[in-house]
Amino acid sequence: MNIEKLKDLEAEFYEEYPKAFEDERLLKLMKKFNPSKLEELSKQYFHKDNFSQPEIVCENFIKIVSKSVVVSFYDKMKLKDAIKDMGMYQKDMFSIALYDLLHGNKKDGYDSFVEILSEYSLAKWTLVSLVPYYMNRKKEYFIKPTTAKNIINYLELKDLKYKPKPSFEFYKGFKKALDEIKKNVPKNLSEENICLTAFLRLAIDICEVE
Repeated sequence: MNIEKLKDLEAEFYEEYPKAFEDERLLKLMKKFNPSKLEELSKQYFHKDNFSQPEIVCENFIKIVSKSVVVSFYDKMKLKDAIKDMGMYQKDMFSIALYDLLHGNKKDGYDSFVEILSEYSLAKWTLVSLVPYYMNRKKEYFIKPTTAKNIINYLELKDLKYKPKPSFEFYKGFKKALDEIKKNVPKNLSEENICLTAFLRLAIDICEVE
């Protein structure tokens, strides 16, 4: 990681947003994203005791994705159609994979969940990382492809190579890099993981314009 470039990003961000995420423009952005409400719903919907009814799990996954502003309308509709077309066996497998992703063997859950979504051309980082992030906002990260690629390239994270198809291996490596970045920036830029990635995205945009 290029620490000097990270410090440049920090300086540029504070110049544009001296109050950091207390800036009115960013407060509006965070309000639109609404992570607190979706965290509450996700923890309610996907508590480990609620996986005995796969059909309801699938319906609740659609609800969370539908309420999120970070997933495209096209992907929301495609996901809804895909789950509607699933038989009980596929919904059962979807539910088991999601359970593992959230409460069990994360690697197995990632692999299975991606495999199921791939059958419907829906194996996308936004769909795979969304609910895990809402379930644990201080530990997990929401992965937006453009943001991930920009962070890797700008901060010269040489051990990471972004791939469009989600994988546990990449997520694990990217999470490790973001956790390290978090240690090297002030707390008001990293109290929540979504703030950390938003800071990096916005600061890179500022620097690249200049």
